[in-house]
Amino acid sequence: MSFSIQSLYTWYRNVLRNPKYRWWVIIGTVVYLVSPIDIAPDFIPVVGQVDDLLLLTLLVSEVSGLVIDAWKARTGRVDTVNESTSKDNTVDVDAVSVK
Repeated sequence: MSFSIQSLYTWYRNVLRNPKYRWWVIIGTVVYLVSPIDIAPDFIPVVGQVDDLLLLTLLVSEVSGLVIDAWKARTGRVDTVNESTSKDNTVDVDAVSVK
C-alpha cells in the first residue's frame, strides 16, 4: 500500500463531502488546529505552522466549495460542468495499446 499526499487529500475531501460525517470532520479539524498535540508541534519555528496552514487552507477551500454548491442549488443555478457529463453525451471507447 503506497502512501501519498494526493490520496490523503482525496480521502479528506470525500469524507468532508459526505453529509453523514461532514460536521465530525470539520469539528475534528478545528480541534486539531487548536490543540497542542500535532504531527509537527507548533513550537518548531516553520514546520509547526506549515501543517496547520495546509490543513486550514484545505478546510476553508472545501467548505467554501460546499457552501457555493449549496447556494447554487438553492437559487436554482445549474453548473455547466454537470450538464456536459451526463450519460446521454458519454461515449464508451475500447482503448488499444499501439507499439
